[in-house]
Amino acid sequence: MRTETAPVIRLEDYRPSDFLIDQVELDVKLHPTETRVIATLAMRPNPAGRSDAPLVLDGDELNLKSVALDGRVLSDEEFEASPHSLTIAQAPRQAFTLTIETEINPTANTKLMGLYRSSGNYCTQCEAEGFRRITYFLDRPDILSVYTTRIEADREEAPVLLGNGNPVESGSIDDSGRHYAVWHDPHPKPSYLFALVGGRLGRVAESFTTMSGREVELAIYVEPGKENRADYALEALERSMRWDERVFGLEYDLDVFNIVAVSDFNMGAMENKGLNIFNDKYVLASPETATDMDYAHIEAIIAHEYFHNWTGNRVTCRDWFQLCLKEGLTVFRDQEFSSDERSRPVHRIAEVKTLRARQFLEDSSPLSHPVRPNQYREINNFYTATVYEKGAEIVRMLKTIIGEQDFRHGMDLYFERCDGTAATVEDFLNAFAEVTGRDLSHFARWYEQSGTPRVKVKSQYDEAGQTYRLDFTQVTPPTPGQAKKEPMAIPVALGLVSHDGSPLSATCDQVDERGVFLFDKAADSITFTGVTSLPVPSLFRGFSAPVKVSLDLPNAELLVLLRHDTDAFNRWQAAQTVAMRLLASLSIEGQVADEEIDAFSTALCAFIDRDAENDPAFAALVMTLPSEADIAQEIGQDVNPDAIHRARSELRRRIGAACSKRLQRIYAAFTETGPYSPDAASAGRRSLRNACLDLLAAADPIAGEALASAQLEAATNMTDRLASLSVLTTIPGTVRDDAIAWFGERYRNEPLVIDKWFTLQAAIPEDQTLERVKNLMQHPAFSISNPNRVRSLIGSFAMLNQVQFNRADGAGYRLLASIVLRADELNPQLAARLLTAFSTWRMMEISRRNHAEEALRSIAQKPNLSRDVGDIVSRSLEESQAK
Repeated sequence: MRTETAPVIRLEDYRPSDFLIDQVELDVKLHPTETRVIATLAMRPNPAGRSDAPLVLDGDELNLKSVALDGRVLSDEEFEASPHSLTIAQAPRQAFTLTIETEINPTANTKLMGLYRSSGNYCTQCEAEGFRRITYFLDRPDILSVYTTRIEADREEAPVLLGNGNPVESGSIDDSGRHYAVWHDPHPKPSYLFALVGGRLGRVAESFTTMSGREVELAIYVEPGKENRADYALEALERSMRWDERVFGLEYDLDVFNIVAVSDFNMGAMENKGLNIFNDKYVLASPETATDMDYAHIEAIIAHEYFHNWTGNRVTCRDWFQLCLKEGLTVFRDQEFSSDERSRPVHRIAEVKTLRARQFLEDSSPLSHPVRPNQYREINNFYTATVYEKGAEIVRMLKTIIGEQDFRHGMDLYFERCDGTAATVEDFLNAFAEVTGRDLSHFARWYEQSGTPRVKVKSQYDEAGQTYRLDFTQVTPPTPGQAKKEPMAIPVALGLVSHDGSPLSATCDQVDERGVFLFDKAADSITFTGVTSLPVPSLFRGFSAPVKVSLDLPNAELLVLLRHDTDAFNRWQAAQTVAMRLLASLSIEGQVADEEIDAFSTALCAFIDRDAENDPAFAALVMTLPSEADIAQEIGQDVNPDAIHRARSELRRRIGAACSKRLQRIYAAFTETGPYSPDAASAGRRSLRNACLDLLAAADPIAGEALASAQLEAATNMTDRLASLSVLTTIPGTVRDDAIAWFGERYRNEPLVIDKWFTLQAAIPEDQTLERVKNLMQHPAFSISNPNRVRSLIGSFAMLNQVQFNRADGAGYRLLASIVLRADELNPQLAARLLTAFSTWRMMEISRRNHAEEALRSIAQKPNLSRDVGDIVSRSLEESQAK
C-alpha cells in the first residue's frame, strides 16, 4: 500500500513532554487567503522531561515566516523547519519566550481542521491535532496553558469576533476598516480546546444565574436570518446547566458561554472552552424543518458539549489513549440528562439500539479495539462508537455495581483531585476505589479488552425443593490483536416473573438488595429459594451490561415478559428477541411456521390493546422490528441482504395485516390537532401514529399509499411530513415519484431538509437506487466538500441501504470506493468515516465478500492515500492480507 507513512503510537511509550508552555498569546490577523498568526509562548523545561532534549514543535502544512527567542530573531542555522515541524536543537534550559509567525490560507483548507472558512465565516476545529495547522506547538493534550487571543479582521467581512474565555477589550484600528477583539481564558487548557470565530452572524442571547448567584451571558450565533431557529437550543442549554448543578454539583466558571453554528463541520460539535462550535444541524430547528428526532438530538448534543466543561475541559486527558475518559463519561452524563428530561425507559432503549447497531458491529469487525486502545496510527479514526457508547456503558456499569450514592461521592472526589489536570483512566477508577474500598482492577478489564462478551444462561427448576437455579457462562471472542480474553466483571440486574404476572417472593443470597448479581468468573450459578411455581427470568434489566445474551427460553415465555415484566426495557427486549428469531429463520430458511408468526402477532395485538395509548413512545418501539442491519449482525456469516429484506418485508406485512383494525384505530385517534410541540409526550404520540402508518402500508400498499399521501398533504410539521414521505418511498409508482419531486422543490433552499431528502432516496432498496444516487450527486444542493451533504447521501446509501450497498454485482462497493478516493483528496476525515461502511464485508456470502475485498484493495492501491484512509483500509484488509 502506498500512502502517507504514520508511526504506530503506543500507550506503553507515553512519557511527559520535555517542555511546558505556561502562557500563550496569539495575535491572529484574519484574511481569506493570507491569515497571519503570531504566537508568543512562555515556555520552560519540564522537570519530568529529558534535560538534554531538543525542542520539537508540531506543525501541519504551515508556512513559517519568522522565529524569535526571547525577542531575538533566529537565523536559519539556529532552527530547522518544515511544514510539519519546527526544531530548536539548543533550546534554553530555563524559562524563555518563543515567538513564531506563520501564514495560513483558511479558504483552501478543505480538511476542515485548524482555521478554515465556512460560508464565508472563519472558524476553527482543533481536536484532535488541528492546532498545529494554525501555529507550531506542543500539540498534545497534557500541555495545559493559559490563552489570551487577539483577533483582528475587516469589520465588513467579520463584524463578530469570538474567542475562548471572557471578552477583555475590542475596538477599531484607525480608519482602516479593520477592528479587533481580545479574549482571555483564565483556565489552563490543552491546545485542542482552542477556538476562534469571525464572521457575519446573527445572535440570540439569554442571561443565566448560576447556583452561587453569578450571572452568565449565554449566546448562540447563527447565519443571519436563522436566529428564530436557535431558540430551542438556547433553552436546552439553560436546562443542561441547571441539571449539572443539581445532579453533579457542577457550576459554570466563565462570564460568557457562546455557541456558534456552522454549515461545514466534520463532527457533530466541539466543546472548546467557553466557545462551542456546532454543526448547524444540531442547533437549528423549527417545526417546519426539524423532526422530533432532530429536537431530541439538539437537546442531547447541546448538553453533551456543555457537560464537557468539567468532564473534558476542567479535567482533560493526559494523552489520546484516554479519550474515553472525557467522551465515554460525558456521553453517560448526556444520556442521564436526556433520560431525566424525557422517558427514561424509552431513552434507554434508544441508547441500546444505537450501541448494538454501531458498537457491537464495530466490536465484531476488523476495526475492533478496546475502549482505551493500546496503540493507533491515526487518532482521528478512534472517535468511535467503542470509545463513546461503550465507554458510557462502562461508567453506567460502575454506577450499577457501587450504587448511586457512592458513585456521586466518587465523582466528587475525582473532580476534587483532578481539576486542572490531564488525567488517566486510572485516576478516574482510583477515586471510586477509595470511596468504596473496592478493588476495581478486575473491572478495569472493560477498558483493556476489545470485543463483546457473550453470556449464556441456562435455567433449572426444582418443583419439589422450590428452588430455581441460573447457570451463567461468559466468553469474549478473539479480536484483532487480542486472542485470549479474561472474564469480565458483569453486573446482571435481574428478577423473576410469574406466568400470570402475580408477585414472586423468591430470595437469593448472591443477588443484592437492588437485584444485582455481579458475574465476574468464566462460569457461576445462583439459586433462588422459595420459588413456588416455574418463573420466567428477567435478566440484564435496563441493559445492565453491554453483552450478548443467549437464554434458553421459548418464545412463549419471552412473550410472558412482554405482558408482565415490570422492567420496560426487558418487555421491549422480549418482543425484539422473538421477532429476531422469526426474521433469522425467514432469512436463512425462507419460511417459518405460521403458528409462530400468528402467536407473535397475537401478542402484539394484545399489547396494543392494553398499553399502546398509555405510553405511545414505548409502544412505537415495541412495534418496530429489528432493522436489516441488526438481522445481518445476528446471522453473522454468509449473509444475504436480499433474503433479509424479503424476510423483514414479509413479517411487517403479516403483523400489519393481523393488527390492522387496531392500527387504524390508533392512527385515527392520534391525529395531530393542536400546534406542534417537541416535548416527549407529543413526540411519542407522533411516533406511535407513524409506526401504525408504516405497518398499515406494509400490509396493504394501496391503502397505505392513500393514507400516506393524505398525511403528507395535511401535515403541519416536519415529523409527520417526513414520515409519510418515508412510507411512500417503499411503494413504487408515480405517487411516490411526484411526492419526492414535490418535497425536493419545496425545500430546495433548506440545506438541512434537503439532507433528509437525500437520505430517504439513498435508502430505497431498489436496483434503480444506485443510478439515483449518482444523479443526486449532480444535484445543485450536493457538494463533495460539505460533510453533511456527503453523509446524508453517500453515507446513508452505504450505512442504511443494506440491499443496494451490498449488491450481488459489487456495484455498491465500487461506488463507495470511488467516492472515498475523491473525498480523501479534500477531507481525509470524512473519507475515512465513509470507509467504515465496509466493516461488515466479512459477514457477507462469498460472492459479495469477494466484490467488497476487491473494492477495498482498489482503495489500498491508490497512491498518496491520507493517513486516515490508509489506516482504515489497512485494518479492514489485515486479516485477508495475513491469509
